[in-house]
Formats: sequence, structure tokens, C-alpha cells
Amino acid sequence: MPGPAPPGHGAIGGRPAAYSAGVSNGVSAILLDAGGVLVFPARELVLPPLQAAGLAPDIAALEQAHYRAMAAQDIAAVPPASSTWWHQYLLSYVAACGAAEAGRDGLAAQIVQATRGQNWSHVGAGVAGGLRDLAALGVPMGVVSNSDGTVQAELRRLGVCYAPASQDHRQDHDHNHGVQVGVIVDSAVVGVAKPDPAIFGIALEALGVPASKTVLHVGDSVRYDVAGALAAGLQPVHLDPFGVCPAPAGHPHVATLQDLARILADDGVAGLPNP
Repeated sequence: MPGPAPPGHGAIGGRPAAYSAGVSNGVSAILLDAGGVLVFPARELVLPPLQAAGLAPDIAALEQAHYRAMAAQDIAAVPPASSTWWHQYLLSYVAACGAAEAGRDGLAAQIVQATRGQNWSHVGAGVAGGLRDLAALGVPMGVVSNSDGTVQAELRRLGVCYAPASQDHRQDHDHNHGVQVGVIVDSAVVGVAKPDPAIFGIALEALGVPASKTVLHVGDSVRYDVAGALAAGLQPVHLDPFGVCPAPAGHPHVATLQDLARILADDGVAGLPNP
């Protein structure tokens, strides 16, 4: 969920007890990207402009369009500026949905207006079950997102996951906020964004877990997630359900969070497929 990252620091999610137990199946912590892993562009907002242009993608096609748009950014010579990121992303997104080249810029501009302030509200298929399966592994988990200051509230509102704001979690458990995680780090809140390794350090400090290859970071981008995790000394895992990674060598790929949980439960880190 990339977005601008203004300077300054702010409070982040609740801090669980420091990591002290043994590593479970070779995994000491799991960090997750938000956009493209947990949530996707709001389909009820992106569909009307697409349909008006004569396109009719289903949910699977919209999710695939996201991954193709991220792959296009991965191969770009330079990343787009935060102020133009969303429009540039949408140019590739609408192309993947079948938009003719001549109409892509105008269609992307329409979607920018339609989604203003509420870009990422479609919870991905299988996300809830996948998060529960990962949580069942019993290792610390957190979210690390390039966002605009809203990711923690949005994930909670959507019932995806939450980081408790205090040690008294009774109120949290009384509501359907999704899976409890140890921390949710938003680049706009902490003032640093992926691929800068410092953002991962903020999450790991909150979890009480040292940086190492036993920490997994699951993301949808080579540029932001894979490169950032490697720079931080972590093990990247590329969520790539449609096999569109433009640089697949050297890091593992999984199709779903459920697949990742199954691999880790059965074989641990050693079971991750690594081309």
C-alpha cells in the first residue's frame, strides 16, 4: 500500500512481550506487506470507470491486474515519486484489465478521482484464513506498509488484523478486528519507507526480535519488499500468485498465505521454494 512518507515519528502498535522463546520451525517472526498481500484497490470504486470503458474484469482479474502493475514498477528504471505513484500504478493496472493504450491515461485519471481517500479496501481472497494459519504457527507477526497514515485503522476496520493499543486487550477481543498482530508500521507515521531497511528495524524492535534470515517479510514487490528485506538482513518471500515476478531468481515465491503457512508448518524455512 505505497504512499507518501512525510518526516516525523509517531506511535505504532502495541508491544508484546519481547521475543525470548526458541525459533519455531526456523522462523523467528513474520512481517507482512499490506497492499497486494492483505488488501487490494477497492473494487466497488475501480469497477464503474472500467465498465464505462467497456471492460468487465472479475475479482480474480482485478487482483491479477494489481500484481502486473507492481511487476511493471519493479522493472521501471526509477520508481515513481510518491505524488504520482497511484496514477502510474493505475496506468499499468488498467492496461492489465484490457484498456487500449490510447485511453489508459484518461481512465487512470478517472479512477484516481473515484478512489480518492479510500484506495485499498478490498480484502484479498483467502487472506483471513491465511492470516489465521500463520498466526497458528505461534511466532510474532507484524505488518510493514508503505502507506499514507491510514493502514492501521483500515486493516482494523476491515477486520483483517489489528495491533492492540494497550496491555488490556479485552475490548479488542470483544470485536471482530481480525487477527491480532504485534505491530503495524505505516511509512507515513514513522517517516521511512521500503525499501529502506530502517522501516523493518522499527517493526522488529516493537516485536522484540533481532534481524536475521529467520525473519520472513512477505510482499508483492521486488523493488520495495524483496530488496528492502534483503537490505535489512531478512528473508524475503514474494507473494506472486500469477507468476509475474520479473526477477524470480534468488528469492522464494508463494501463491497464497495459506501455502506459506503450510510450508512453514511442514518444513519450516528450509521448505520455501527458492529458484
